[in-house]
Amino acid sequence: VLALGTVGASRRVSLQRGLLFLCALVLLLLSEAVEPLGASGSPGGAGDSSGGSHGLQKGCEADVTKSKHPTNRTKKPFPVLSFDYEHVKTPFEISLWVLLASLMKLGFHLIPRLSSIVPESCLLIVVGLLVGGLIKVVGETPPVLDSQVFFLFLLPPIILDAGYFLPIRPFSENLGTILMFAVVGTLWNSFFMGGLLYGVCQIKGTDLNTVNLLACLLFGSIISAVDPVAVLAVFEEIHINELLHILVFGESLLNDAVTVVLYHLFEEYAGVGSVSILDVFLGVVCFLVVALGGVLVGAFYGILAAFTSRFTSHTRVIEPLFVFVYSYMAYLSAEVFHLSGIMALIACGAVMRPYVEANISHKSHTTIKYFLKMWSSVSETLIFIFLGVSTVAGNHSWNWTFVTVTIILCLVSRVLGVVGLTYVINKFRIVKLTTKDQFIVAYGGLRGAIAFSLGYLLDKSHFPMRDMFLTAIITVIFFTVFVQGMTIRPLVDLLAVKKKQETKRSINEEIHTQFLDHLLTGIEDICGHYGHHHWKDKLNRFNKKYVKKCLIAGERSKEPQLIAFYHKMEMKQAIELVESGGGVKLPSAVPSTVSMQNIQPKKPPSDRAIPQISKGREEEIRKILRNNLQKTRQRLRSYNRHTLVADPYEDGWNDLLFKRQKLMEIEKKVMCVSVSLTHVPNWWLHSSDPQAYSSKPTSDDLPTIKVDLASPQSPDSVNLVNEFQKAATQNDPDDDGGLVMKVPFADKDQGEQDNKKEQQRLMRCLSDPGPGGDEEEDEPFLP
Repeated sequence: VLALGTVGASRRVSLQRGLLFLCALVLLLLSEAVEPLGASGSPGGAGDSSGGSHGLQKGCEADVTKSKHPTNRTKKPFPVLSFDYEHVKTPFEISLWVLLASLMKLGFHLIPRLSSIVPESCLLIVVGLLVGGLIKVVGETPPVLDSQVFFLFLLPPIILDAGYFLPIRPFSENLGTILMFAVVGTLWNSFFMGGLLYGVCQIKGTDLNTVNLLACLLFGSIISAVDPVAVLAVFEEIHINELLHILVFGESLLNDAVTVVLYHLFEEYAGVGSVSILDVFLGVVCFLVVALGGVLVGAFYGILAAFTSRFTSHTRVIEPLFVFVYSYMAYLSAEVFHLSGIMALIACGAVMRPYVEANISHKSHTTIKYFLKMWSSVSETLIFIFLGVSTVAGNHSWNWTFVTVTIILCLVSRVLGVVGLTYVINKFRIVKLTTKDQFIVAYGGLRGAIAFSLGYLLDKSHFPMRDMFLTAIITVIFFTVFVQGMTIRPLVDLLAVKKKQETKRSINEEIHTQFLDHLLTGIEDICGHYGHHHWKDKLNRFNKKYVKKCLIAGERSKEPQLIAFYHKMEMKQAIELVESGGGVKLPSAVPSTVSMQNIQPKKPPSDRAIPQISKGREEEIRKILRNNLQKTRQRLRSYNRHTLVADPYEDGWNDLLFKRQKLMEIEKKVMCVSVSLTHVPNWWLHSSDPQAYSSKPTSDDLPTIKVDLASPQSPDSVNLVNEFQKAATQNDPDDDGGLVMKVPFADKDQGEQDNKKEQQRLMRCLSDPGPGGDEEEDEPFLP
């Protein structure tokens, strides 16, 4: 075979064929050596193993074992076919749960009457209760929502979807209000509920005397936090307006840092049994470290993801992978140090999105969008189903007093906190929160699976009342999701609360929004008030000058925000137009369901505007023209709020230009006078006043005024007395230096009046010769 392979082939091909022949020979020898081992035990050899899916290695190990310990085994009727469920049990059950959750979600939306009355989360919890009950009736143990599975696999997709598509503008404009509700409101709810619950537990006859203060404060910190999963599930269905949605949803995201800090602090203090002043101070420092540390970790991974997406233009397939992997690494890195993983995911998604979308293709953007939506929807569905299953499977310890007081205190503390904080917030807000807004914010404080998972993590040795805490937490979750979630839609309709506008922003709205931003920033700069518009403008300028150049590839880094928005809208409209089938006639070979993102022109159009010039040369010419146009625009002296501060070299340049302009005006005026006087006929001069004008002085006793045509001195500054003295002291009849005008002396009143009139006429002629034809018209408003 080796000889035949080398015939008619090159040296490199013959070498490759020779190596293949040697490998085949080695494999043949190995098979001959292994075959006796298989024959010693049973005729099946490796095929005798219990499952063919275990691979060749397991079969060989089984054959070796059988050769060492020979046993008598009967031949199977079908040695290839066998049943081994344990081998695929875990992935099979996970796939079955995901399939069940998706079918439930699909069936829920196929019944519009049911979906308009009952929220999706309520129906999924009911499905979980039914599934858990069926599993228990069969005699099996229902699976419980494990905290590790929830925090490491189910929660990150939901938070990443919320952070990546977070509306940055309303979030930043209402950041102060959101922080007040998230930080101060959560602290108020935790200590208010914990303190009053401890007071109730000290009442005799409640059988709660064993619950201490730290345990009550720990329970209050767990149950007081608003859950982002429950808020997303309910508020997206009722389509509340953007302000209320971002207030409640932003609070549910940012209060995670407060909940994590309080949970770990009270859990640590409950194990120790004592709290000092230093511990309280360290708790405040811990909150800052957990919150800011999570934000910094997320921002770092977001910048890293944006920088990586700069180099993916040749491998578009893996672009979505970087978004998912970097985000998940940010979450895990924050959890390693017990920082806020939720805030890390929010920061990572918000930081990376504008730069990643500028680098990746449209197909990758669509992949990221729909995969995140699908992933978060499946996770949310599994969470609510597992809540129902865990309710059936868990051990419960029911105490009417504790459960009832917990529900009442949750409602009371939420209402008091929202009303009190809104009273303070409205003193600083331009758009005040009305009574209806306060009611929706207070009523929308839903609890969910995060509280259940934190309660499930409690150690029963340190907290003997853990089962009672879990029962109360599940009751509060069911009350908020079923009662508040089912009644919030009718209350929104009854109170006529403003709904969310589904229309997309137009280019006109974007232009006016940016215009108002620049206007308000300019007003703040002029007034000296450094508000959030000022700092936002500083951040935008820093981003445009430095960050975009490092994180965005190509010409997109220099593209203005308005142009980028226009391109995005243009792409969306083109996709909608093609998908709707209107306005664009597709070729017959392309099906009507093909979207714009799959249509890519293979060849450039043949009818070019300039057929003599190549495309590269044309692009080069356009680039040169753009650069020159940009330099021309920079030379124009127009009003700009960034150039209000005077340039140190601007005054000297302005003075030089002003003097030069004045000199040119004086020359034009004198030239006008000289031209007008030289063109006057001699008979008119002699007939009107023979002593007034003359080309030469006729007598030595009359003073003369000499106007030098090249002199930069203004006519207004000519001193007649000095000229008279010069005329009296200097008498040179041969002087021919310029135009000479006589000013006669007169002792009579009539002569003086005529002299004044002549002087006024002369000054008026010199000062105002008339409009010039080459004066600049478009002078800047501000010198």
